[in-house]
Amino acid sequence: MDKPRFESPDMATANINKISEVFPGVVTEGKVNFDLLRSLLGVEVYGDEAYEFTWVGKKAAIAEAGRPIRKTLRPCVEESKNWDTTENLYIEGDNLDVLKLLQESYLGKVKMIYIDPPYNTGNDFLYRDNFTLEKDEYDEQLGIFDEDGDRLFRNTESNGRFHSDWCSMIYPRLVLARNLLTADGIILMSIDDAEVAQLRKITDEIFGERNFVACLVYDKNRKNDAKYFSVGHEYMLVYFKSAQTIYDMGLVLRAPKEGVDEVKAEFMRLRKMYKDDWEKVNEGLKALYASWPKDDERKPLARFTKVDEHGPFRDDGNISWPGGGGPKYEVLHPITGKPCKVPDAGWRFPNPQRMQEEIKNGRVVFGPDETTLPRIRRNLFEADQQVMRSVIFSYAQTATMDFNKIFDNIRVFENPKSTDDIKKLISYITNPKDDDIILDFFSGSATTAHAVMQLNAEDGGKRKFIMVQLPEPCAPDSEAAKAGYANISEIGKERIRRAGGKIKEEAGLTAQNLDIGFRVLKLDSTNMQDVYYAAGEYNQDLLLLMEDNIKDDRTDMDLLYACLLDWGLPLSMPHTQEKISGFTVHNYNDGDLIACFDKHISDTVVKEIAMRQPLRAVFRDNSFAGSPEKINVEEIFKLLAPNTSVRVI
Repeated sequence: MDKPRFESPDMATANINKISEVFPGVVTEGKVNFDLLRSLLGVEVYGDEAYEFTWVGKKAAIAEAGRPIRKTLRPCVEESKNWDTTENLYIEGDNLDVLKLLQESYLGKVKMIYIDPPYNTGNDFLYRDNFTLEKDEYDEQLGIFDEDGDRLFRNTESNGRFHSDWCSMIYPRLVLARNLLTADGIILMSIDDAEVAQLRKITDEIFGERNFVACLVYDKNRKNDAKYFSVGHEYMLVYFKSAQTIYDMGLVLRAPKEGVDEVKAEFMRLRKMYKDDWEKVNEGLKALYASWPKDDERKPLARFTKVDEHGPFRDDGNISWPGGGGPKYEVLHPITGKPCKVPDAGWRFPNPQRMQEEIKNGRVVFGPDETTLPRIRRNLFEADQQVMRSVIFSYAQTATMDFNKIFDNIRVFENPKSTDDIKKLISYITNPKDDDIILDFFSGSATTAHAVMQLNAEDGGKRKFIMVQLPEPCAPDSEAAKAGYANISEIGKERIRRAGGKIKEEAGLTAQNLDIGFRVLKLDSTNMQDVYYAAGEYNQDLLLLMEDNIKDDRTDMDLLYACLLDWGLPLSMPHTQEKISGFTVHNYNDGDLIACFDKHISDTVVKEIAMRQPLRAVFRDNSFAGSPEKINVEEIFKLLAPNTSVRVI
């Protein structure tokens, strides 16, 4: 039987092995000869000049992404909501460690990642992974520490490595995040002027410059107290995991035009009222258009000034070939029967057959005779989607007010993102018909989780979220602390509870199956005693004194979820437990994994588990009295379930 590793995968070794498979001569004793590799790739190795982006600590940051850890995620059922049925996750802990632990369970499974990392404005707290000061000294100099005393520090501009520390923080996290994206996945990263240049270079390096999609600009507000310019905008960098995959799949991104549903409802009402009197229907629609403010996002729809049984339309579209040099062929006027005037740039459609198809479908409008150039007709209800603009108007004050309402008008979190903005982005990128996973590993106030639930309620989608947040303590004098919230994670979880309840209540019967729950998992040290990883340091006498290789405070659920991570299983599947001959047996996702962690289990239990033929089975080391019993287990599974993978922890 195999022994599980109970540590995150060694990404660096895995990458070296991949290089060795293609270029076996460049790897010796686990080390890559990069000069030889460059030569084999046709690169002349003469000197060391190259276009590159670097900073103090970059090599360490790159190495950190591949360094394995010996930690685990412990389930916390009591802080969860709808544990047994939900497929959403809320994970507390340093997101670097969490991303490492998720590498196998969610490799290539996340459709969309949105993050709002620290902007590095001089007041942000950054993650530090190897802080060595004493806790008291750390507290005195930097003002905050987590339970380990080594995770956060305030990155002030007086720090000699102000930008470098930020770059070292974000780099390994993005490397690990990229691994989790599906082939057609997309990552979006909010940032401001302080680090947008650095983030662009880092993401170009990790994702590839060819996978850059857009830099969105969030126009938030005007600052009248600004000395020179009112900088009231932020950015959002967008990258594909693989632009080539997107192109090969023929995928395009489109969003519903604002106001189309409203116009459609009014059109149906007017048509029913006026019995297809199109002049009166048209007057009614124009009245609706006129009621919208001048700068309203719906205002462009007012250009659809004509109406018939197909709804509002406009017939002023250019029928010329874009850029000129298009095809020129004969098109007869439907009334006069004479050839129409041909546009100087050529016809928009590549051949006469395509032109006749468009005419037949009513998309070409002719003038009174052949001397007038035909035009393109566009029906509003057929062209009801559009590409999203790169400039987005978002009002920070509105987002804050909406957030405060959730918490009884108490300001427990500063500068939350707009739920509507994130919801629009998720709607734009994901499909309600797919069970897409949305990940946010700088979860903050859990706006992304709120947006996912709201969108699912509106379009019937089955999207799932994974939120990751360090339990960063709330300042003692903050409104959050006064309201009883010890850390940001508590705020995020409470927001999901309150927002989810409100969404389901407002949606009524249409949201009976809406998932507003979440499983809470918390990052912790490994379940195993140190001897489990360093047995060679112990002599035989000491090993005999070891009664158990699992820490005393760990439960069956802790062990089960560690096994899920080690085997690379999703953490949100159904889980049941039952008693068999007095022993507790866990069944994960109907046989994906069956486990029994009780001591001295009987052959009856082992045989019952084997007869169910699970894909995987796991037992505790002290589930058996000795080696003969372990061998017997192997024989039972060979006989009854030869295809089951069996492990002992």
